[in-house]
Amino acid sequence: MIDVSIPRLDHGVIGNGRVLALVAPTTHIDWLCLPRFDSPSVFARLLDADRGGTFALCPVCDAPETSMAYVANTNVLRTDVRCQDGRFDIFDYAPRIPTGVTVDAPIEIHRLIVPREGAPRARVVFDPRPDYGRIRPVFTPVEGGLDIGDSPHGIHLRTNVPVSYIENGQAVRIDGPKYLVLSYGRPPTIDSVASVQRSLDLTIAGWRAWVKTCALPSFADTHVLRSALCLKLHAFTETGAIIASATTSIPEALGTERTWDYRYCWLRDAAFVVEALRRLSHLAEGEAFVSFLRDVAEEGPLQPVYGVGGERELHEEHLDHLSGFAGAPVRIGNAAYQQRQHDLMGEMILCLETIASDPRVVVEDPEAIMRLVVRLVGEAQKAAGTDDTGLWEYRTMPARYTFSQTLCWVAASRGARLARRYGNPAQAQEWDAWSAPFREEVLARSFNAELGYFTQALDGQYPDASNLLLPTLGLIEPNDPRFLSTVDAYERLLVENGLMLRYRHPDDFGATTSAFSICSFWWAEALALIGRLDEAIIVFNRLLGYANGVGLFSEDIDPGTGRLLGNFPQAYTHVGLVHAAITIGELLDARHSRFRAWT
Repeated sequence: MIDVSIPRLDHGVIGNGRVLALVAPTTHIDWLCLPRFDSPSVFARLLDADRGGTFALCPVCDAPETSMAYVANTNVLRTDVRCQDGRFDIFDYAPRIPTGVTVDAPIEIHRLIVPREGAPRARVVFDPRPDYGRIRPVFTPVEGGLDIGDSPHGIHLRTNVPVSYIENGQAVRIDGPKYLVLSYGRPPTIDSVASVQRSLDLTIAGWRAWVKTCALPSFADTHVLRSALCLKLHAFTETGAIIASATTSIPEALGTERTWDYRYCWLRDAAFVVEALRRLSHLAEGEAFVSFLRDVAEEGPLQPVYGVGGERELHEEHLDHLSGFAGAPVRIGNAAYQQRQHDLMGEMILCLETIASDPRVVVEDPEAIMRLVVRLVGEAQKAAGTDDTGLWEYRTMPARYTFSQTLCWVAASRGARLARRYGNPAQAQEWDAWSAPFREEVLARSFNAELGYFTQALDGQYPDASNLLLPTLGLIEPNDPRFLSTVDAYERLLVENGLMLRYRHPDDFGATTSAFSICSFWWAEALALIGRLDEAIIVFNRLLGYANGVGLFSEDIDPGTGRLLGNFPQAYTHVGLVHAAITIGELLDARHSRFRAWT
Protein backbone atom coordinates (compact mmCIF):
# COMPACT_ATOMS: atom_id res chain seq x y z
CA MET A 1 0.00 0.00 0.00
CA ILE A 2 1.29 3.49 -0.91
CA ASP A 3 1.76 5.93 1.96
CA VAL A 4 -0.28 8.98 0.92
CA SER A 5 1.80 11.23 3.19
CA ILE A 6 4.81 10.79 0.90
CA PRO A 7 4.91 13.22 -2.06
CA ARG A 8 3.93 11.78 -5.42
CA LEU A 9 5.97 12.49 -8.52
CA ASP A 10 2.86 13.38 -10.50
CA HIS A 11 4.31 16.65 -11.74
CA GLY A 12 4.68 18.04 -15.19
CA VAL A 13 7.90 19.79 -16.20
CA ILE A 14 8.07 23.09 -18.06
CA GLY A 15 11.10 24.86 -19.44
CA ASN A 16 12.80 26.56 -22.36
CA GLY A 17 16.48 25.57 -22.21
CA ARG A 18 17.32 28.16 -19.56
CA VAL A 19 14.79 27.43 -16.82
CA LEU A 20 13.12 24.23 -15.54
CA ALA A 21 10.18 23.96 -13.14
CA LEU A 22 8.04 21.14 -11.76
CA VAL A 23 4.32 21.85 -11.54
CA ALA A 24 2.01 19.62 -9.50
CA PRO A 25 -1.62 18.94 -10.48
CA THR A 26 -2.54 20.92 -7.35
CA THR A 27 -1.19 24.05 -9.18
CA HIS A 28 1.89 24.24 -6.91
CA ILE A 29 5.25 24.95 -8.52
CA ASP A 30 7.16 22.60 -6.23
CA TRP A 31 10.64 22.97 -7.72
CA LEU A 32 12.44 25.80 -9.47
CA CYS A 33 16.12 26.79 -9.43
CA LEU A 34 17.29 30.17 -10.69
CA PRO A 35 19.03 31.38 -12.74
CA ARG A 36 20.35 27.99 -13.98
CA PHE A 37 19.32 24.35 -13.71
CA ASP A 38 21.97 23.77 -11.02
CA SER A 39 21.48 27.05 -9.11
CA PRO A 40 20.03 27.19 -5.58
CA SER A 41 16.30 26.62 -5.45
CA VAL A 42 13.68 29.35 -5.19
CA PHE A 43 10.81 26.90 -4.75
CA ALA A 44 11.62 23.56 -3.11
CA ARG A 45 8.35 22.37 -1.62
CA LEU A 46 9.24 18.97 -3.06
CA LEU A 47 11.97 18.67 -0.41
CA ASP A 48 10.28 20.52 2.45
CA ALA A 49 6.60 21.48 2.50
CA ASP A 50 7.15 24.11 5.19
CA ARG A 51 10.51 25.69 4.43
CA GLY A 52 11.04 24.97 0.74
CA GLY A 53 8.75 27.57 -0.79
CA THR A 54 6.07 27.28 -3.47
CA PHE A 55 3.95 29.20 -5.97
CA ALA A 56 0.32 28.19 -6.40
CA LEU A 57 -3.19 29.35 -7.23
CA CYS A 58 -5.39 27.68 -4.63
CA PRO A 59 -9.15 27.62 -5.25
CA VAL A 60 -11.36 28.68 -2.37
CA CYS A 61 -13.88 25.88 -2.22
CA ASP A 62 -14.41 22.48 -0.68
CA ALA A 63 -12.74 19.56 -2.46
CA PRO A 64 -11.64 21.25 -5.69
CA GLU A 65 -10.93 18.92 -8.60
CA THR A 66 -7.88 19.39 -10.79
CA SER A 67 -6.54 17.60 -13.82
CA MET A 68 -3.32 18.38 -15.65
CA ALA A 69 -2.17 17.61 -19.19
CA TYR A 70 0.22 18.97 -21.76
CA VAL A 71 -1.16 21.08 -24.55
CA ALA A 72 -0.75 18.72 -27.50
CA ASN A 73 2.79 18.51 -28.90
CA THR A 74 4.24 21.11 -26.51
CA ASN A 75 5.90 21.57 -23.14
CA VAL A 76 3.03 23.83 -22.05
CA LEU A 77 0.93 22.53 -19.16
CA ARG A 78 -2.80 23.11 -18.82
CA THR A 79 -4.43 22.48 -15.44
CA ASP A 80 -8.22 22.33 -15.34
CA VAL A 81 -9.53 23.49 -11.92
CA ARG A 82 -13.16 22.81 -11.00
CA CYS A 83 -15.01 24.22 -8.01
CA GLN A 84 -18.63 24.34 -6.94
CA ASP A 85 -18.88 27.94 -8.16
CA GLY A 86 -17.05 27.60 -11.44
CA ARG A 87 -14.09 26.38 -13.42
CA PHE A 88 -10.85 27.86 -14.73
CA ASP A 89 -7.71 26.78 -16.57
CA ILE A 90 -4.10 27.56 -15.73
CA PHE A 91 -1.54 27.54 -18.53
CA ASP A 92 2.01 27.12 -17.19
CA TYR A 93 4.99 27.52 -19.46
CA ALA A 94 8.44 29.00 -19.92
CA PRO A 95 8.32 31.30 -22.95
CA ARG A 96 10.20 29.99 -25.96
CA ILE A 97 9.55 32.35 -28.83
CA PRO A 98 10.79 31.51 -32.35
CA THR A 99 12.93 34.30 -33.84
CA GLY A 100 14.11 33.14 -37.24
CA VAL A 101 16.57 30.26 -36.83
CA THR A 102 16.84 30.77 -33.07
CA VAL A 103 14.46 31.19 -30.14
CA ASP A 104 14.06 33.84 -27.46
CA ALA A 105 14.07 32.04 -24.10
CA PRO A 106 14.09 34.48 -21.16
CA ILE A 107 14.52 33.29 -17.58
CA GLU A 108 10.80 33.50 -16.92
CA ILE A 109 7.83 31.37 -15.88
CA HIS A 110 4.40 32.46 -17.11
CA ARG A 111 1.04 31.50 -15.59
CA LEU A 112 -2.12 32.48 -17.47
CA ILE A 113 -5.44 31.88 -15.70
CA VAL A 114 -8.48 31.70 -17.96
CA PRO A 115 -12.06 31.47 -16.57
CA ARG A 116 -14.28 28.84 -18.19
CA GLU A 117 -17.45 28.74 -16.10
CA GLY A 118 -18.88 30.91 -13.34
CA ALA A 119 -16.64 33.16 -11.25
CA PRO A 120 -14.65 30.95 -8.85
CA ARG A 121 -12.28 32.47 -6.30
CA ALA A 122 -8.67 31.52 -5.66
CA ARG A 123 -5.74 32.68 -3.54
CA VAL A 124 -2.32 33.32 -5.00
CA VAL A 125 0.27 31.62 -2.81
CA PHE A 126 3.57 33.25 -3.70
CA ASP A 127 6.18 32.04 -1.24
CA PRO A 128 9.69 32.14 -2.73
CA ARG A 129 12.44 30.85 -0.43
CA PRO A 130 15.75 31.55 -2.20
CA ASP A 131 18.97 29.65 -1.56
CA TYR A 132 17.31 26.34 -0.69
CA GLY A 133 15.04 28.01 1.85
CA ARG A 134 17.90 29.64 3.73
CA ILE A 135 16.75 33.17 2.82
CA ARG A 136 13.46 34.63 3.98
CA PRO A 137 13.02 37.26 1.30
CA VAL A 138 11.89 40.86 1.64
CA PHE A 139 9.06 41.82 -0.71
CA THR A 140 8.93 45.26 -2.27
CA PRO A 141 5.55 46.22 -3.79
CA VAL A 142 5.91 47.97 -7.13
CA GLU A 143 3.46 48.98 -9.79
CA GLY A 144 1.96 45.80 -11.16
CA GLY A 145 3.72 43.34 -8.89
CA LEU A 146 6.44 42.53 -6.39
CA ASP A 147 10.23 42.62 -6.39
CA ILE A 148 12.34 40.32 -4.23
CA GLY A 149 16.03 41.13 -3.82
CA ASP A 150 18.18 43.44 -5.92
CA SER A 151 18.93 43.20 -9.61
CA PRO A 152 20.82 41.61 -11.32
CA HIS A 153 20.00 38.77 -8.90
CA GLY A 154 16.49 39.78 -8.00
CA ILE A 155 13.23 37.94 -8.59
CA HIS A 156 10.32 39.84 -10.08
CA LEU A 157 6.61 39.06 -10.17
CA ARG A 158 4.32 40.98 -12.48
CA THR A 159 0.58 40.43 -12.42
CA ASN A 160 -2.84 41.95 -12.89
CA VAL A 161 -3.92 40.47 -9.54
CA PRO A 162 -3.99 43.23 -6.91
CA VAL A 163 -0.67 43.13 -5.06
CA SER A 164 -2.40 43.59 -1.71
CA TYR A 165 -4.40 40.39 -2.36
CA ILE A 166 -1.17 38.45 -2.82
CA GLU A 167 0.46 39.96 0.25
CA ASN A 168 -2.59 39.35 2.45
CA GLY A 169 -3.58 35.95 1.07
CA GLN A 170 -6.94 37.38 -0.02
CA ALA A 171 -8.91 35.46 -2.62
CA VAL A 172 -9.37 36.98 -6.05
CA ARG A 173 -12.42 36.36 -8.21
CA ILE A 174 -11.55 34.66 -11.50
CA ASP A 175 -14.07 36.60 -13.57
CA GLY A 176 -11.57 37.49 -16.29
CA PRO A 177 -8.12 36.37 -17.41
CA LYS A 178 -5.32 36.78 -14.87
CA TYR A 179 -1.60 36.49 -15.38
CA LEU A 180 1.39 35.88 -13.10
CA VAL A 181 4.83 36.29 -14.66
CA LEU A 182 7.96 35.44 -12.69
CA SER A 183 11.38 36.52 -13.93
CA TYR A 184 14.98 36.56 -12.75
CA GLY A 185 17.52 39.34 -13.11
CA ARG A 186 15.24 41.93 -14.68
CA PRO A 187 11.51 42.64 -14.61
CA PRO A 188 9.60 41.02 -17.46
CA THR A 189 8.53 43.24 -20.31
CA ILE A 190 5.11 41.59 -20.44
CA ASP A 191 2.50 43.73 -18.75
CA SER A 192 -0.93 42.72 -20.04
CA VAL A 193 -3.16 39.72 -20.60
CA ALA A 194 -2.83 40.23 -24.34
CA SER A 195 0.97 40.10 -24.24
CA VAL A 196 0.94 36.93 -22.09
CA GLN A 197 -1.58 35.33 -24.44
CA ARG A 198 0.60 36.19 -27.42
CA SER A 199 3.66 34.74 -25.64
CA LEU A 200 1.68 31.56 -24.96
CA ASP A 201 0.49 31.29 -28.56
CA LEU A 202 4.00 31.75 -29.94
CA THR A 203 5.47 29.26 -27.45
CA ILE A 204 2.87 26.66 -28.47
CA ALA A 205 3.61 27.32 -32.14
CA GLY A 206 7.35 27.05 -31.52
CA TRP A 207 7.12 23.71 -29.76
CA ARG A 208 4.83 22.35 -32.47
CA ALA A 209 7.28 23.43 -35.13
CA TRP A 210 10.06 21.56 -33.28
CA VAL A 211 7.87 18.49 -32.95
CA LYS A 212 7.14 18.43 -36.69
CA THR A 213 10.83 17.81 -37.34
CA CYS A 214 10.87 14.65 -35.19
CA ALA A 215 11.34 11.39 -37.13
CA LEU A 216 9.17 9.09 -35.03
CA PRO A 217 9.18 5.28 -34.98
CA SER A 218 6.13 3.31 -36.03
CA PHE A 219 5.83 1.89 -32.50
CA ALA A 220 4.79 3.91 -29.41
CA ASP A 221 5.14 7.16 -31.35
CA THR A 222 3.20 9.37 -28.93
CA HIS A 223 5.25 8.12 -25.97
CA VAL A 224 8.47 8.69 -27.90
CA LEU A 225 7.34 12.20 -28.74
CA ARG A 226 6.71 13.04 -25.09
CA SER A 227 10.13 11.63 -24.22
CA ALA A 228 11.73 13.74 -26.94
CA LEU A 229 10.07 16.88 -25.60
CA CYS A 230 11.22 15.98 -22.09
CA LEU A 231 14.81 15.36 -23.23
CA LYS A 232 14.88 18.70 -25.03
CA LEU A 233 14.17 20.44 -21.71
CA HIS A 234 17.33 18.92 -20.18
CA ALA A 235 19.59 20.72 -22.68
CA PHE A 236 21.04 23.99 -21.32
CA THR A 237 21.13 26.19 -24.38
CA GLU A 238 23.74 28.66 -23.14
CA THR A 239 26.56 26.08 -23.09
CA GLY A 240 25.29 22.86 -24.70
CA ALA A 241 25.44 20.94 -21.40
CA ILE A 242 22.72 18.32 -20.90
CA ILE A 243 21.69 17.53 -17.33
CA ALA A 244 20.73 14.14 -15.94
CA SER A 245 17.61 15.35 -14.13
CA ALA A 246 15.89 18.51 -12.91
CA THR A 247 16.07 17.66 -9.20
CA THR A 248 18.23 16.67 -6.30
CA SER A 249 17.71 14.32 -3.36
CA ILE A 250 14.60 12.40 -4.34
CA PRO A 251 15.64 9.03 -2.88
CA GLU A 252 16.19 5.95 -5.01
CA ALA A 253 14.50 3.94 -2.26
CA LEU A 254 12.47 5.14 0.72
CA GLY A 255 14.15 5.02 4.10
CA THR A 256 17.67 5.02 2.67
CA GLU A 257 20.62 7.39 2.28
CA ARG A 258 20.49 7.01 -1.51
CA THR A 259 19.94 10.64 -2.44
CA TRP A 260 22.02 12.46 -5.04
CA ASP A 261 22.09 15.74 -6.89
CA TYR A 262 21.47 15.09 -10.59
CA ARG A 263 21.23 18.69 -11.82
CA TYR A 264 24.60 18.44 -13.56
CA CYS A 265 25.96 17.29 -16.88
CA TRP A 266 27.17 13.68 -16.75
CA LEU A 267 29.08 13.18 -19.97
CA ARG A 268 27.77 9.62 -20.20
CA ASP A 269 24.11 10.54 -19.82
CA ALA A 270 24.50 13.47 -22.19
CA ALA A 271 25.99 11.25 -24.89
CA PHE A 272 23.03 8.89 -24.60
CA VAL A 273 20.61 11.83 -24.87
CA VAL A 274 22.43 13.11 -27.95
CA GLU A 275 22.10 9.73 -29.65
CA ALA A 276 18.40 9.39 -28.78
CA LEU A 277 17.64 12.83 -30.21
CA ARG A 278 19.81 12.17 -33.26
CA ARG A 279 17.82 9.03 -34.01
CA LEU A 280 14.73 11.23 -33.89
CA SER A 281 16.38 13.61 -36.39
CA HIS A 282 17.38 16.33 -33.93
CA LEU A 283 21.05 17.20 -34.33
CA ALA A 284 21.39 20.71 -32.91
CA GLU A 285 21.53 19.40 -29.36
CA GLY A 286 24.35 17.02 -30.30
CA GLU A 287 26.34 19.73 -32.03
CA ALA A 288 25.97 22.00 -28.99
CA PHE A 289 27.05 19.20 -26.65
CA VAL A 290 30.13 18.46 -28.79
CA SER A 291 31.04 22.13 -28.39
CA PHE A 292 30.60 21.80 -24.61
CA LEU A 293 32.72 18.65 -24.62
CA ARG A 294 35.53 20.38 -26.48
CA ASP A 295 35.41 23.28 -24.03
CA VAL A 296 35.67 21.13 -20.91
CA ALA A 297 38.31 18.89 -22.50
CA GLU A 298 40.51 21.91 -23.12
CA GLU A 299 40.26 22.84 -19.43
CA GLY A 300 41.93 19.65 -18.21
CA PRO A 301 41.44 15.88 -17.75
CA LEU A 302 37.93 14.66 -18.43
CA GLN A 303 35.80 13.92 -15.39
CA PRO A 304 32.43 12.18 -15.21
CA VAL A 305 30.28 15.21 -14.39
CA TYR A 306 30.35 18.99 -14.71
CA GLY A 307 28.23 21.98 -13.81
CA VAL A 308 26.13 23.32 -16.67
CA GLY A 309 28.67 26.10 -17.12
CA GLY A 310 31.55 23.61 -17.27
CA GLU A 311 32.39 23.91 -13.57
CA ARG A 312 34.73 21.14 -12.47
CA GLU A 313 34.37 21.19 -8.68
CA LEU A 314 30.93 20.12 -7.45
CA HIS A 315 31.57 19.85 -3.73
CA GLU A 316 28.96 17.68 -2.05
CA GLU A 317 27.22 18.89 1.11
CA HIS A 318 24.13 18.12 3.17
CA LEU A 319 21.35 20.64 3.76
CA ASP A 320 20.17 19.63 7.20
CA HIS A 321 17.68 22.48 7.51
CA LEU A 322 15.40 20.85 4.92
CA SER A 323 13.29 17.88 6.02
CA GLY A 324 13.81 16.11 2.71
CA PHE A 325 11.59 14.06 0.42
CA ALA A 326 9.95 11.50 2.72
CA GLY A 327 12.60 12.41 5.32
CA ALA A 328 15.56 11.51 3.09
CA PRO A 329 18.77 13.56 3.42
CA VAL A 330 19.16 16.51 1.07
CA ARG A 331 22.44 16.83 -0.83
CA ILE A 332 23.74 19.45 -3.20
CA GLY A 333 26.83 18.95 -5.30
CA ASN A 334 28.06 15.54 -6.34
CA ALA A 335 31.33 13.88 -5.34
CA ALA A 336 31.25 11.76 -8.50
CA TYR A 337 33.21 14.55 -10.20
CA GLN A 338 36.30 13.12 -8.48
CA GLN A 339 35.78 9.54 -9.66
CA ARG A 340 37.52 7.59 -12.37
CA GLN A 341 34.98 6.16 -14.78
CA HIS A 342 36.67 4.45 -17.69
CA ASP A 343 33.59 4.28 -19.90
CA LEU A 344 33.69 8.04 -20.57
CA MET A 345 36.17 7.94 -23.44
CA GLY A 346 34.19 5.39 -25.40
CA GLU A 347 30.90 7.24 -24.96
CA MET A 348 32.44 10.53 -26.02
CA ILE A 349 33.87 8.94 -29.17
CA LEU A 350 30.50 7.31 -29.89
CA CYS A 351 28.96 10.75 -29.63
CA LEU A 352 31.60 12.38 -31.80
CA GLU A 353 31.43 9.62 -34.39
CA THR A 354 27.64 9.58 -34.79
CA ILE A 355 27.39 13.38 -34.96
CA ALA A 356 30.45 13.97 -37.16
CA SER A 357 29.53 11.12 -39.51
CA ASP A 358 25.97 12.30 -40.08
CA PRO A 359 25.81 13.83 -43.57
CA ARG A 360 23.44 16.51 -42.30
CA VAL A 361 26.18 17.92 -40.06
CA VAL A 362 28.95 20.11 -41.46
CA VAL A 363 32.10 19.67 -39.38
CA GLU A 364 33.95 22.98 -39.58
CA ASP A 365 37.14 21.83 -37.83
CA PRO A 366 37.78 18.09 -38.38
CA GLU A 367 41.40 18.45 -37.25
CA ALA A 368 40.22 19.59 -33.81
CA ILE A 369 37.81 16.66 -33.63
CA MET A 370 40.58 14.21 -34.47
CA ARG A 371 42.93 15.75 -31.90
CA LEU A 372 40.27 15.08 -29.27
CA VAL A 373 39.70 11.55 -30.60
CA VAL A 374 43.44 10.78 -30.43
CA ARG A 375 43.50 11.98 -26.85
CA LEU A 376 40.41 9.97 -25.88
CA VAL A 377 41.64 6.75 -27.49
CA GLY A 378 45.00 7.13 -25.76
CA GLU A 379 43.29 7.59 -22.40
CA ALA A 380 41.06 4.57 -23.05
CA GLN A 381 44.05 2.39 -23.86
CA LYS A 382 45.71 3.44 -20.61
CA ALA A 383 42.50 2.76 -18.66
CA ALA A 384 41.96 -0.68 -20.21
CA GLY A 385 42.66 -3.44 -17.74
CA THR A 386 42.58 -1.10 -14.72
CA ASP A 387 40.01 -0.54 -11.98
CA ASP A 388 37.42 2.23 -11.93
CA THR A 389 34.22 3.09 -10.08
CA GLY A 390 32.01 1.93 -12.92
CA LEU A 391 28.76 3.01 -14.50
CA TRP A 392 26.94 2.84 -11.15
CA GLU A 393 29.51 5.05 -9.44
CA TYR A 394 30.39 2.77 -6.55
CA ARG A 395 32.23 4.84 -3.98
CA THR A 396 34.17 2.06 -2.24
CA MET A 397 34.16 -0.83 -4.73
CA PRO A 398 36.73 -0.28 -7.51
CA ALA A 399 36.97 -3.11 -10.05
CA ARG A 400 37.47 -3.86 -13.72
CA TYR A 401 33.83 -3.47 -14.67
CA THR A 402 32.68 -5.10 -17.87
CA PHE A 403 30.79 -2.04 -19.07
CA SER A 404 33.79 0.22 -18.56
CA GLN A 405 36.19 -2.20 -20.23
CA THR A 406 33.80 -2.60 -23.16
CA LEU A 407 33.72 1.15 -23.66
CA CYS A 408 37.53 1.25 -23.65
CA TRP A 409 37.35 -1.14 -26.59
CA VAL A 410 34.62 0.98 -28.18
CA ALA A 411 36.86 4.06 -27.96
CA ALA A 412 39.58 2.45 -30.10
CA SER A 413 37.21 0.61 -32.44
CA ARG A 414 35.02 3.61 -33.24
CA GLY A 415 37.98 5.94 -33.10
CA ALA A 416 39.43 3.94 -35.98
CA ARG A 417 36.31 4.68 -38.03
CA LEU A 418 36.81 8.39 -37.50
CA ALA A 419 40.49 8.12 -38.37
CA ARG A 420 39.58 6.50 -41.70
CA ARG A 421 36.89 9.10 -42.30
CA TYR A 422 39.40 11.90 -41.87
CA GLY A 423 42.14 10.34 -43.98
CA ASN A 424 44.42 8.65 -41.47
CA PRO A 425 44.35 4.92 -42.33
CA ALA A 426 47.62 4.22 -40.51
CA GLN A 427 46.17 5.47 -37.24
CA ALA A 428 43.01 3.46 -37.84
CA GLN A 429 45.03 0.32 -38.47
CA GLU A 430 47.00 0.86 -35.27
CA TRP A 431 43.85 1.23 -33.17
CA ASP A 432 42.19 -1.76 -34.82
CA ALA A 433 45.28 -3.87 -34.10
CA TRP A 434 44.99 -2.95 -30.42
CA SER A 435 41.22 -3.25 -30.11
CA ALA A 436 40.76 -6.69 -31.71
CA PRO A 437 42.66 -8.75 -29.08
CA PHE A 438 41.34 -6.55 -26.28
CA ARG A 439 37.77 -7.31 -27.39
CA GLU A 440 38.49 -11.03 -27.19
CA GLU A 441 39.95 -10.60 -23.71
CA VAL A 442 36.88 -8.72 -22.49
CA LEU A 443 34.55 -11.34 -23.92
CA ALA A 444 36.55 -14.20 -22.43
CA ARG A 445 36.82 -12.70 -18.96
CA SER A 446 33.37 -11.16 -18.66
CA PHE A 447 31.36 -14.26 -19.56
CA ASN A 448 31.14 -16.79 -16.73
CA ALA A 449 30.45 -20.11 -18.46
CA GLU A 450 29.63 -21.84 -15.20
CA LEU A 451 26.99 -19.26 -14.29
CA GLY A 452 25.85 -18.76 -17.87
CA TYR A 453 25.91 -14.98 -18.08
CA PHE A 454 28.07 -11.92 -18.51
CA THR A 455 29.20 -10.65 -15.13
CA GLN A 456 29.47 -7.16 -13.74
CA ALA A 457 33.27 -7.24 -13.63
CA LEU A 458 35.92 -9.22 -15.45
CA ASP A 459 36.39 -12.64 -13.82
CA GLY A 460 33.34 -11.81 -11.70
CA GLN A 461 30.15 -13.46 -10.54
CA TYR A 462 27.43 -10.80 -10.22
CA PRO A 463 24.82 -10.08 -12.90
CA ASP A 464 24.53 -6.48 -14.05
CA ALA A 465 21.79 -5.06 -16.28
CA SER A 466 24.22 -2.76 -18.10
CA ASN A 467 25.50 -5.85 -19.92
CA LEU A 468 22.22 -5.89 -21.85
CA LEU A 469 23.81 -3.08 -23.89
CA LEU A 470 26.72 -5.22 -25.14
CA PRO A 471 25.12 -5.90 -28.56
CA THR A 472 24.21 -2.22 -28.95
CA LEU A 473 27.84 -1.31 -28.27
CA GLY A 474 29.00 -3.87 -30.83
CA LEU A 475 30.94 -6.16 -28.50
CA ILE A 476 28.79 -9.18 -29.36
CA GLU A 477 25.98 -10.14 -31.70
CA PRO A 478 22.54 -10.41 -30.05
CA ASN A 479 22.08 -13.98 -31.33
CA ASP A 480 25.35 -15.16 -29.73
CA PRO A 481 24.55 -18.02 -27.33
CA ARG A 482 26.40 -16.21 -24.56
CA PHE A 483 24.10 -13.21 -24.83
CA LEU A 484 20.98 -15.36 -25.18
CA SER A 485 21.81 -17.18 -21.97
CA THR A 486 22.59 -13.86 -20.27
CA VAL A 487 19.12 -12.52 -21.02
CA ASP A 488 17.57 -15.72 -19.67
CA ALA A 489 19.69 -15.57 -16.51
CA TYR A 490 18.96 -11.91 -15.85
CA GLU A 491 15.24 -12.58 -16.08
CA ARG A 492 15.66 -15.12 -13.28
CA LEU A 493 18.08 -13.13 -11.18
CA LEU A 494 17.27 -9.44 -11.60
CA VAL A 495 13.56 -9.17 -12.39
CA GLU A 496 11.13 -8.45 -9.58
CA ASN A 497 7.41 -7.95 -10.23
CA GLY A 498 8.12 -7.45 -13.91
CA LEU A 499 10.82 -4.80 -13.35
CA MET A 500 14.56 -5.18 -13.71
CA LEU A 501 17.02 -4.15 -11.01
CA ARG A 502 20.53 -2.94 -11.84
CA TYR A 503 22.11 -5.69 -9.73
CA ARG A 504 21.33 -7.67 -6.58
CA HIS A 505 24.54 -7.69 -4.56
CA PRO A 506 25.11 -5.21 -1.69
CA ASP A 507 26.80 -1.95 -2.63
CA ASP A 508 28.18 1.00 -0.64
CA PHE A 509 24.79 1.54 1.01
CA GLY A 510 23.62 -2.04 1.51
CA ALA A 511 21.02 -3.96 -0.46
CA THR A 512 19.46 -2.32 -3.51
CA THR A 513 15.69 -2.67 -3.72
CA SER A 514 14.38 -0.32 -6.41
CA ALA A 515 14.25 -1.06 -10.11
CA PHE A 516 16.39 1.35 -12.11
CA SER A 517 13.87 2.32 -14.77
CA ILE A 518 16.16 2.38 -17.80
CA CYS A 519 17.23 -1.22 -17.08
CA SER A 520 13.72 -2.44 -17.83
CA PHE A 521 13.77 -0.60 -21.16
CA TRP A 522 17.17 -2.19 -21.87
CA TRP A 523 15.53 -5.53 -21.15
CA ALA A 524 12.69 -4.80 -23.57
CA GLU A 525 15.17 -3.82 -26.28
CA ALA A 526 17.32 -6.89 -25.65
CA LEU A 527 14.26 -9.15 -25.97
CA ALA A 528 13.48 -7.56 -29.31
CA LEU A 529 17.06 -7.96 -30.54
CA ILE A 530 17.18 -11.67 -29.72
CA GLY A 531 13.94 -12.36 -31.56
CA ARG A 532 11.49 -12.43 -28.65
CA LEU A 533 9.61 -9.48 -30.10
CA ASP A 534 6.18 -10.20 -28.67
CA GLU A 535 7.65 -10.47 -25.17
CA ALA A 536 9.53 -7.21 -25.75
CA ILE A 537 6.26 -5.47 -26.55
CA ILE A 538 4.66 -6.87 -23.39
CA VAL A 539 7.54 -5.62 -21.23
CA PHE A 540 7.54 -2.22 -22.95
CA ASN A 541 3.81 -1.71 -22.59
CA ARG A 542 3.94 -2.77 -18.95
CA LEU A 543 6.60 -0.12 -18.33
CA LEU A 544 4.42 2.56 -19.90
CA GLY A 545 1.92 1.89 -17.12
CA TYR A 546 4.39 3.28 -14.58
CA ALA A 547 4.64 6.72 -16.20
CA ASN A 548 2.92 9.49 -14.30
CA GLY A 549 -0.24 11.17 -15.52
CA VAL A 550 1.57 13.34 -18.06
CA GLY A 551 3.84 10.57 -19.39
CA LEU A 552 7.02 11.29 -17.42
CA PHE A 553 9.38 8.89 -15.64
CA SER A 554 11.76 9.27 -12.72
CA GLU A 555 14.97 7.32 -12.17
CA ASP A 556 13.53 4.37 -10.22
CA ILE A 557 10.38 2.37 -9.60
CA ASP A 558 9.57 0.58 -6.36
CA PRO A 559 8.75 -2.99 -7.49
CA GLY A 560 6.45 -3.51 -4.51
CA THR A 561 4.26 -0.43 -4.83
CA GLY A 562 4.91 0.85 -8.35
CA ARG A 563 5.80 4.26 -6.89
CA LEU A 564 8.11 6.48 -8.93
CA LEU A 565 11.27 7.28 -6.97
CA GLY A 566 14.61 8.88 -7.67
CA ASN A 567 15.28 12.19 -9.35
CA PHE A 568 12.67 13.47 -11.76
CA PRO A 569 12.20 13.63 -14.65
CA GLN A 570 15.13 11.39 -15.50
CA ALA A 571 16.68 11.90 -18.92
CA TYR A 572 18.29 8.45 -18.89
CA THR A 573 14.93 6.70 -18.49
CA HIS A 574 13.41 8.58 -21.42
CA VAL A 575 16.48 7.73 -23.50
CA GLY A 576 15.83 4.05 -22.77
CA LEU A 577 12.21 4.42 -23.84
CA VAL A 578 13.20 6.07 -27.12
CA HIS A 579 15.81 3.45 -28.05
CA ALA A 580 13.59 0.50 -27.12
CA ALA A 581 10.66 1.91 -29.09
CA ILE A 582 12.78 2.54 -32.19
CA THR A 583 14.27 -0.99 -32.07
CA ILE A 584 10.89 -2.64 -31.53
CA GLY A 585 9.34 -0.52 -34.28
CA GLU A 586 12.04 -1.38 -36.82
CA LEU A 587 11.74 -5.09 -36.10
CA LEU A 588 7.94 -4.95 -36.30
CA ASP A 589 8.27 -3.20 -39.66
CA ALA A 590 10.59 -5.97 -40.83
CA ARG A 591 8.19 -8.64 -39.60
CA HIS A 592 5.30 -7.11 -41.54
CA SER A 593 7.36 -5.98 -44.58
CA ARG A 594 6.52 -2.32 -44.00
CA PHE A 595 9.34 -1.00 -46.16
CA ARG A 596 7.36 0.63 -48.95
CA ALA A 597 5.68 3.99 -49.20
CA TRP A 598 2.16 4.18 -47.77
CA THR A 599 2.56 0.94 -45.81
